[in-house]
Amino acid sequence: MKYEVMLNNKKYEIEVDECSVALKAVTEVAPIVAAPVAAPAASPAPVAPAASAEGTTVASPMPGTILSINVTNGQAVRAGEVLIVLEAMKMENDIVAPCDGTVKQILVTKGSTVDTDQTLIII
Repeated sequence: MKYEVMLNNKKYEIEVDECSVALKAVTEVAPIVAAPVAAPAASPAPVAPAASAEGTTVASPMPGTILSINVTNGQAVRAGEVLIVLEAMKMENDIVAPCDGTVKQILVTKGSTVDTDQTLIII
């Protein structure tokens, strides 16, 4: 894939493949024109939860520390309800239920450190 970018009034052509990124200067310099910027999304698109014989797993999207657990085993939850608050890079991130259901198992505790894709709760 090839992309053109402007940096310090210089136009660069960037070519991206699976293994490397190459930068090549282009001799033409075009004026910078501000492009319209779309409003940022409220939150990233949810990843489809993994369904297993045990139930639907809710995994950590990033490494971090569990600040709070807002549900208990056996509690009914609705899609979008905040299950856990995860601190990552000094920011609090709400981990929400991907579907309606009942909490079958909570696999973390408040204050524990988790890795990316680690299962937190099974619904």
